[in-house]
Formats: sequence, C-alpha cells, structure tokens
Amino acid sequence: MIYQSNLLRQTLNAAILLSVLSLASCSASQKAIKAPIKEEGAEYLFNKLKEKELQFNWFNAKFSAEYENKGKSNSFSGQIRIRKDSLIWISLTPMLGIEAVRLMISQDSVKMINRLNDTYFIGDYEYVNQFLNTNIDYDLLQAVLLGNDLQFYENGKFRASVDRDEYKLSTMERRKLKKFVRNSQENLKIFIQQIWLDSQTFKITHAEVKETRRENIRLESTYANFEDVSGQLFPKDMKYTIWAENTIRVSAGFSRMQINTPQQFPFKIPASYTRVR
Repeated sequence: MIYQSNLLRQTLNAAILLSVLSLASCSASQKAIKAPIKEEGAEYLFNKLKEKELQFNWFNAKFSAEYENKGKSNSFSGQIRIRKDSLIWISLTPMLGIEAVRLMISQDSVKMINRLNDTYFIGDYEYVNQFLNTNIDYDLLQAVLLGNDLQFYENGKFRASVDRDEYKLSTMERRKLKKFVRNSQENLKIFIQQIWLDSQTFKITHAEVKETRRENIRLESTYANFEDVSGQLFPKDMKYTIWAENTIRVSAGFSRMQINTPQQFPFKIPASYTRVR
C-alpha cells in the first residue's frame, strides 16, 4: 500500500503539472528588441494579453517530458486533449511505448487508471491537493497547461511595469468571481500573481502564482519557442515548478498541436482493477 501511495503521488504530481508542472528562455530572435519598450498601462496590457492568448474550444497535442522530485527524475511521453472549461484527458507512456497511466480531469473530479499495477483512482481536488501541497483547481490547471491567463477571476487590480525587455503585470489580490465559485474552499483562495509578457507578441513568457495564506508555496511556469498553430502562437516548450517543501519540476516539449478538432475522451476502468484510496 505504501508503494501504491508513493506511485500515485508521483503520477499525480507529474500529470497535473503538465497535466503537474522546455526551455527556460526564449530564442534570441524572440528577444531581439530594437528600441526601448514603451511603457503602457495595466488595462492596455491586460487587454492585449487576453487578445493574444490561445482561443480554442478543443485542443490536442503530443508531448515529451522530464519529471524531477527529491533528486529523482523520470522521462515519459504522452498525449493531451482538452475541451475548454470542461475536460482534460492525458495519456502517459514511459520509454517502453505502452500506456502506463490515463487521466480524466473535470471541473469537479480527478480520475486515473494505472496500468502498471492494475489500479484506479477517483477523487476530488481536495484529495489531489493533499498530495501536491497546493490548492489547484481546474481553471488554474487549464491555464498553466496552455500558457493562458486565469479565466474566471477578477481582472481590475493589476499594476504594470517594465522588467528588462518585457512587460510585467502584478497583483497582490485576485479573487475568483462569485458566480464561478463552486465551494467554500474556492471562495477562500486569493492569489498573488505576476505575469511577464513578450513586448512584441504580448504572449505570456513567465508566470508565478501563490496563495495569500500560503506564501511559502508557489507555482511557476515558463513558456518559450512559440509556433504558429492555425494562426495563433503556442509555446512548444514549457517548464513548470512547484516551490514547496519538496520542489517539483516538469519540463515539457509539445508537438503536433491542433486547435478546434473535436476529440474523444475514452476512459473505461477494467472490472478487474482495484480502487486506490
């Protein structure tokens, strides 16, 4: 049981950061700035961020990733499919080329099939966050996986500045909009957030999020190597870090990205599998 618990923890950590959680810097061509950046106000920059972030109803891609925790690292590849604001489906495959883990993440639940030991898991975000020592919800997970901003949080309290050759948006208090609060725990979350924007494309290149009540725990994400996907820029390389008691790092490279191609989300638990609690 201890082995299964540790395996479940590692699997959930890696998967949720991806989905838990690249290149850490943009290419020289992306960073080339011919003139000093013109200072802009927070409202203008936030509107440009929203205008340039990935617009989609469906998303799917392949990825390869490196996962590191407590000095140990693992490599794997996989597929990710997303239906906006509804479902995230992830298939993880080790180097052997046979699927090991499949996840189905919704607004309310996290489900996992572990083919390595014939087990499955069904739980909510409260259970998952006990493993991660964070307070992740679906909106935050979807945003960091795609390099987008949060969708259902208030937008009016950002400050704008210039940080080297990028724009920076900062807020010390960002609450979830009341009409999207699903439970009392979500209502308690107030985020401290910092977002760095490329000065030419206004795409997010770096972001940090932490809760006001738990400032020692921070989620950091970095996006680089942007590629045109159906007329929109998408970061092929991403890096995620959860700074906590145990620092978790995931670096991911995406390929074969598609937008707005309807997807299937197969998830059938074999009758012979045992539920892990």
